Amino acid sequence: MTGKAAATTSTDRLGRLLALVPYVVNRDSVALSEAAAAFGVTEKQLIDDLNLLWCVELRAPDPYCPIDLSYEGGEITVAEAESIARPLRLKVDEASALLVALRMLAGIPDLDDRDALSRVIAKLESAAGEAAAVSSQVAVEVDAYGGTADPARTAVGVLRDAIAARRRVHLTYYVPARDENTERDVDPMRLLVVEGNTYLEGWCRRAEAVRLFKLDRIADLAVLDVPAQVPDEAEPIDVDAGLFRPSPQDEAVTLELTPRGRWVADYYPCESVEEMGEGRLRVVLRTPDARWVRGLALRLGDQGRVVAPESVAAGVRDDAARALARYGMC
Repeated sequence: MTGKAAATTSTDRLGRLLALVPYVVNRDSVALSEAAAAFGVTEKQLIDDLNLLWCVELRAPDPYCPIDLSYEGGEITVAEAESIARPLRLKVDEASALLVALRMLAGIPDLDDRDALSRVIAKLESAAGEAAAVSSQVAVEVDAYGGTADPARTAVGVLRDAIAARRRVHLTYYVPARDENTERDVDPMRLLVVEGNTYLEGWCRRAEAVRLFKLDRIADLAVLDVPAQVPDEAEPIDVDAGLFRPSPQDEAVTLELTPRGRWVADYYPCESVEEMGEGRLRVVLRTPDARWVRGLALRLGDQGRVVAPESVAAGVRDDAARALARYGMC
């Protein structure tokens, strides 16, 4: 966004506030400039956070005990915040779930960098204590693709074989945005795990571009007797930057959200988020298919509206009129 500060979502701000208090308490006092640099925000944003902390009351050590803070003279001090003076710790159920997921990941055949994963599991087991004992009672196995018990026939196994043999694969792939199965040939490039989900990355012959395919959305899979031919210009997707990679051909949809509709910026990847004042947001989403955005607008109701492009806004109005007509209200 040109000339405007990027907006902060409520999720970002809550995480920063929960980390800010122990950060200051453990240092007695911290310079405003130092804290702002540590959290990657401006001093103004940090002061806004501190002003919000004035409104926080804790039930310990006494009921409704307000946090005492000061940032006069450019130095931040925080007191009466003992109950949140340490960073958050995993609960037993949270640590157990994480350990179970990591052990399941370790069971994937031919996993890259298994040693690093084993070290993470060992450190977490040591730190978790009771939770490690609880999680050891649960075992999760990756279900075989197509219901067979042969590990070599799992989706992961089939795709690894295709990648090694440099063979094209045919996918029947479910696209939730359109609620339909699509048929496509893909030249596989690699398998990767992102945010706990396994994806096939490959050159999609239907889209003529690199695409990620979530394995649990593959309804059918076949290895073709055709060599994979990934174009030289095909580049692996930088998943460190997130999975949301809009195409220049995707349609930009602008929504204006009321304070109650701000959750959209937390739950959907936005190209831009702009504060409009009084808690309102203007967000821009990019999508290859605007039908799901129209559905989102209908769910929002009076919490937000599509302002551009007009074709999508008109589609929302038409969808709403049809829905009302079915109930005899229009």
